[in-house]
Amino acid sequence: MPSFQTIDYSKARGVASICLNRPQVRNAYNTVMRDELFQVMEAVKEDSDVRAVVISGRGPDFCAGADLTEFGAAPSIVIAREARWERDLWSLFLNIGKPLVAAIHGNCIGSGLEMAMLCDLRIAAEDAIFAMPEAKLGLIPAAGGTQTLPRNVGLSRSLHLLLTCQAVDAEEALAQGLVTTVVPRNRLIEEANRLAQHLTTLDQRAVAALKEALRHGPDLPLDQALEMEARLVLKLVSGKGRDQTL
Repeated sequence: MPSFQTIDYSKARGVASICLNRPQVRNAYNTVMRDELFQVMEAVKEDSDVRAVVISGRGPDFCAGADLTEFGAAPSIVIAREARWERDLWSLFLNIGKPLVAAIHGNCIGSGLEMAMLCDLRIAAEDAIFAMPEAKLGLIPAAGGTQTLPRNVGLSRSLHLLLTCQAVDAEEALAQGLVTTVVPRNRLIEEANRLAQHLTTLDQRAVAALKEALRHGPDLPLDQALEMEARLVLKLVSGKGRDQTL
């Protein structure tokens, strides 16, 4: 992998580690970060040595949202949003067959929270703060937040978070289902890596099948969802297919 301006990447024992690395601006998401994340996630998707992924942030925050100094310089909000959509990074997050673990600390705001919600498991440090402030800017989330939030925390809690724009701490995020675990700050990366190592021991075809079933099943009538589950089981039993094609 080449060197990057906005992220750090490493790989060890089957785990790919992606660290957002713009600490001077609280790891704000910009177009360079988008392009570099897209490049590394595509590589991770195709790398048979990678069996799990940990995404974290360097410095005091995980990600404080979109870089408003960059997107705000665009001729219009529409142009700014188009710049963010030029590469479909978020679909890549959603459709990768390997398990993604978000290790969250400090501010996890806007696009940062949306990125975390596209991961499969989310571990938060005790100092983590979560918010979705788009409505205050006359916008709505543009990285899947209107869809991933209700699928994880329910409609009422999603509306409360999106309409009030209020921040919630780690314990409240755990209670709501935004995160799956809360740990002391000094143990965050250790716990994320421990979980990722466990994930590397699982059958990767089964992991990909589970992700597909859970991603698509809730949008189907129950009888169709059960049929999909049966097809996935038969593929696993027959030994056909690969992680990314289940």
